[in-house]
Amino acid sequence: MPYDARAGDERPLLLLIASSYWVYRRYILESVSARYRLWLLNPTPSTWEDPYIVGHTVVDCLDLDKLTAAAQEVARDHEVAGVFCYDEVYIETSAHLSAALGFPVLDPGGVARCRDKSATREALAEAGFPQPASRAVSSLADARAFADGIGYPVIVKPRNLGGSLGLSKVERPDGLDAAFALTDGTRMGGIRQFDDYVIVEEFLDGPEISVECVLFEGECTPLIVARKVLGGSGDLAFEEIGHDVDANDPLLFDAGFHEMLTGVHAAAGFADGYTHIEFKLTPDGARHVIEINVRLGGGMIPYLGLLTSGVDAPLAAADVAAGRAPAVSFPQERRAASIRFAYPPYDMEITSATAHPDLMRPPVAEVEVGTQPGARVRLPPHGLARTGYVIAVGETLDETRAAIPDAGRYFTFEGTPLEPAP
Repeated sequence: MPYDARAGDERPLLLLIASSYWVYRRYILESVSARYRLWLLNPTPSTWEDPYIVGHTVVDCLDLDKLTAAAQEVARDHEVAGVFCYDEVYIETSAHLSAALGFPVLDPGGVARCRDKSATREALAEAGFPQPASRAVSSLADARAFADGIGYPVIVKPRNLGGSLGLSKVERPDGLDAAFALTDGTRMGGIRQFDDYVIVEEFLDGPEISVECVLFEGECTPLIVARKVLGGSGDLAFEEIGHDVDANDPLLFDAGFHEMLTGVHAAAGFADGYTHIEFKLTPDGARHVIEINVRLGGGMIPYLGLLTSGVDAPLAAADVAAGRAPAVSFPQERRAASIRFAYPPYDMEITSATAHPDLMRPPVAEVEVGTQPGARVRLPPHGLARTGYVIAVGETLDETRAAIPDAGRYFTFEGTPLEPAP
């Protein structure tokens, strides 16, 4: 609901830290602004967010001192109920801001432990949860020694990035040099840096899932289970090219799995907030935690949850940010949905991006361009190159999967080739 400037608007005010690209995030603000007023703190002036916010401040959201000063200025004139952030880049500074303002949600220690994949491994191992062999290393020599010790294939990835950036699977020792260089060179300014930045990890075979969870005073409620669809080969081998969500997924009703989720979060020291937690389901029946992300899931997963069960994950996350028990209800009617992302044929600066909605046939429900002219997009693992998406909604995943085997057919992307990534 857009902001009603008339007197009497008693919705609590949340500080929204950063906003990201509207195509993949607008649904969040549409949900949250129905119950909360939002004041946007963002590195750039507001644009698409305007219908959903009551004000905004331009500030470097990675500079904690500046961010805190900007937030305190808002708090001088308005009663602030909490800090709300869904962008992984800014989640740690948001946690420190929340603490500085006196809110118990987003404990900085718990957030840091989840953001640091090596610290997550240590905490879960100490609590007895099954873990792949994993080590953070600072040199190629250390990476090689550890990989030789656990055996190939291995996964090489950054210690605290997301979106599969800088991640690769190494099948044999002769591929480790390039993988280490890729990961070591994939960094993001403004977030914590580590000397032992590169993680070498045992490769686990099996499908991947993610679970959206909301936590309030230590009580964990799983909301959505998403089955990941990986590219499987080439540049998109480890890219999540889509997700499948079934509101009847058996894991949502599995008491043992619920107990595990509660224990995992307790081991990580995260009791209040929202998580997107990822698992590998190995052939021996084990459920291995891959990582815990203290934010709403990307890839439109919460939106798929809304389409399939009516569960409003963004609103539940906002409730906890405001210090309220999340209002979560599971209606009787449950459906399935699949999303597939489109990618450019090569690294390019986009000159035109066109969707072809005329190709839509039920159960295909949405086709949306996810880029704009002037955007410079690089294929994984060097960048996040999702340039459009297609969503199908139906009674079963068999139906929705079959409807969108190739998202690329719904789009035409043209552009100028970019120089090879360093």
